[in-house]
Amino acid sequence: MRSTLRGRALFALAVAAVAAWSLAPFLWQAITSLKPAAEVAAVPVRYWPSVLDFSSYAQVFKARPFATYIWNSFVVGVGTTALTTALGVCAAYAFSRLGLPGGRAALIGILGLSLFPGTVLIVPLKMLATKAGLLNTRTGLVIAYTALNLPFAIWVLKAFFDRLPRDVEEAAWLDGLSRWQTLWRIVLPLSAPAVATTAILVFIFSWNEFLIAQTLVSRDAARTVPVGIAMLSGVTVYEVPWGQIAAAVVVTTLPVVAMVLAFQRRIVEGLTAGAVKG
Repeated sequence: MRSTLRGRALFALAVAAVAAWSLAPFLWQAITSLKPAAEVAAVPVRYWPSVLDFSSYAQVFKARPFATYIWNSFVVGVGTTALTTALGVCAAYAFSRLGLPGGRAALIGILGLSLFPGTVLIVPLKMLATKAGLLNTRTGLVIAYTALNLPFAIWVLKAFFDRLPRDVEEAAWLDGLSRWQTLWRIVLPLSAPAVATTAILVFIFSWNEFLIAQTLVSRDAARTVPVGIAMLSGVTVYEVPWGQIAAAVVVTTLPVVAMVLAFQRRIVEGLTAGAVKG
């Protein structure tokens, strides 16, 4: 009994240590955002502000159109997530169930495309966006992010579809459902965990991506959050507004945390529903 309690206590301590280690960077940014300007770079380091100062949050929105950046990131993230998930579900289901000629070779090719680093694709993406008239637009970012995330979505969803029993789909066909109706009414509810996980990762990528957004967007009204944070500057070129940067990081991290928590509930619901229906 004592050994069991001791093991549980050690496990709880280990989990708490890992959680503290993981949360430390965000907590430090949150504390820095609440420090007065004189204490941000004070020597020796002040680990807690003498007075809670919220002026950095106000300055972030005064210095740059940060609300616009947040809205742009949200639109791009939601658009990319919806488009990538929809295309990924259809493509993965086709690869998993339709027995396409050359399907295995196509999957290997898709996997090979996903191995290219983003820096290699910057110049081609810039050229394509220029010819298509999609520079400085959210649509251009959505298309670029969808193209980059689609191989990942296809592979994750196909692996999940392969594990689903075909008997359920065959029963739906006997009941008169078409292939599309079976996908929408039967397969997707059972695949909720995989779809939700894919959506989470795609949205986080779209929200945090910097290099492509910096390359394809130069107009301030179309910039996203990561580029907007990089554009923050002090009164002089020698001043780094650490307080404003920390406040911007906190403001832009909270929506992602809320989105992840919302999707986590859907994952649990999907797991439970899949277990019962299976």
